[in-house]
Amino acid sequence: MHILFGILMALIGLFFAASATLRSDFIIYKLLVARSQILWRDRVYLFHQVVGVILIVLGLLWACEVIWTEA
Repeated sequence: MHILFGILMALIGLFFAASATLRSDFIIYKLLVARSQILWRDRVYLFHQVVGVILIVLGLLWACEVIWTEA
């Protein structure tokens, strides 16, 4: 299950990073941007790019069972 959830997490991060870079008009991303603009204002796309990269890294580490494994 670690591989499945890790890859899923990395794909969500890829969605965030790609959508923020392209400033996508996809409805789900527009909802996320609207919620994030309350706090981040004009830096919302940079915020989503950073979060996307973090999710990609953590997802890949989880899929490779480097982190969040049972002892």
